[in-house]
This record gives sequence, structure tokens and C-alpha cells, in this order.
Amino acid sequence: MSEPLIVRSAASPSVRAARVPAAASRRRGFAAAGGVGSFVTVLLVGVLLWWAVVLIAAPPPFLLPGPDRVARAIVAHAGDLSQAGAVTLVEILLGFAFGVVLGGATAVAMALMPWTARLILPAVVVVQALPVFAIAPVLVLWFGFGLASKVVMASLVIFFPVASSLHEGLSRTDSGLLDLARLHGATRARTFVLIRWPSARPQLIAGLKMAAGVAPIGAIIGEWVGASQGLGLMMMHANARLQTDVMFAALAVLAVIALAGRAAVDLLTRHWAPWAPDTGLTRL
Repeated sequence: MSEPLIVRSAASPSVRAARVPAAASRRRGFAAAGGVGSFVTVLLVGVLLWWAVVLIAAPPPFLLPGPDRVARAIVAHAGDLSQAGAVTLVEILLGFAFGVVLGGATAVAMALMPWTARLILPAVVVVQALPVFAIAPVLVLWFGFGLASKVVMASLVIFFPVASSLHEGLSRTDSGLLDLARLHGATRARTFVLIRWPSARPQLIAGLKMAAGVAPIGAIIGEWVGASQGLGLMMMHANARLQTDVMFAALAVLAVIALAGRAAVDLLTRHWAPWAPDTGLTRL
């Protein structure tokens, strides 16, 4: 007599494994939608409070323009704002790229050759401690009023968070994993690629997110000190002419660039290291 056929109600391991990424993707989608909704709500509340202050206090427009004046300034100067914003965006992107490469290389060198950390870390701390406004005129003098000085300025601002966060992550690798790698005869290079580098990714991602937030600072300060185009120069001209609405419009464009940069870093790092904690804009 043949054995009865047993029908398993549970899904096979392969099916269950396939459901996990789908469920995680749905959760991230819901989190992203909730984050966008929260951000829009906070933005609307801020604009309403701003408008209420203008209506109640009635300050002169050159002190505090209303949201309607700023919106009209954005429309009236859309061409100038887009051109200046494109210049500043290029400066930020180039500065971010150079700063990340330089900071990452410095952190890796200090991790692989610990004796270099005693030489490099004091210099890194000194560079970070110097006020940006203090070194901006020197950089403009050395590299001119063009693109180079703004890129160098943005790179210096980005360099420290990337170098410090990655070096911290590489230095805090689990000692048990390192002992296991040595036990199996892994070389230093293989240990770095397979253990130390993946373990340091969450710290590097935190540094990249911080760098994306401060990246516009170097470019704008460089434009304030000396430039022929860019949002910083546009803000200075508007301030000199008491066109506060135009200055607010330039700040709005800069805010959009900063938020877009941070969102792009969040998206890229989420796919690059999905196990890292999500502390991006989706958590707003």
C-alpha cells in the first residue's frame, strides 16, 4: 500500500528567500513615502508660519520678503537662477568627487600603515580647525577666480568627514573576524577586501551623508570671496542692492541642490550597503 501524499502548506526555502527582498522593498517604499509626506508637511508649516510673521509684523520687504515675493522672484529670475545654479552644482559635484577620493585614500593609507596616522592625523585636524573664511582668500589667490578655487574649497570641506569616518570604521573592525582571517592564512590585502572594507561601509556611508550636506558650503564661500558666476555671487549682488527676495530665491535653489545631493547619496548607499542603518531622508 502506497504512503499517503503529504502536501506541505509552508512555502519552499527558495520561495521564502524570494519573499524577503520583496517585503524589504515594500517596507522601504512605505518609509520613503512617509518621509516625503513628513517633509512636505514640515515645509508647508514653515511657509505658513513665515507668511503669518510677514502678515502680522509687516516688516519691510528688504528685511523679510513674503513667500509670494520670493516665488515671483524665482519666476522673474528663472534664467539667471538656473545658470548660476548649474555653475554651483558643477563646483559641488567636482568638489565632492575629489574630496571623497582624497579622504578615502587618506583613510585607507592610515589604516594599512598605522605609522602614517601619527603623521597625517594632526595635519587633518589642523586643516579642519582652520576657519573656511580664513583660507578662502588664499585659495582664490593661488587658484584664481575660476572653477579651480571653488572645487578645492569644496574638497577641503568634504575631506574631513570622509577621512575621519572611514578611518574610524577601518580601525574598529571586529577583532574576532581578524583573528579568524589570520587563522586561515589570509593575506593583509585579502583581509582588507573581505573583512575590513565591508565592516567599515556603514561608517563611510555616514561620512558621505555628512559630506553631501556640507558640500555646498565650500563652493558658496569660495564664490563669496571671489567669483565671476554662481549662486554665491548672485546672493552677494542681491544683498548689495537690497533685493532680499532674489537672495531668498537663490537660497531656495541652493536648498534644492543640497536636498537632491543628500537624496542621491542615500539612494546610492542604500543599494551599495543594504545592511547599513537607514538614517537618510526616508527617516524624516
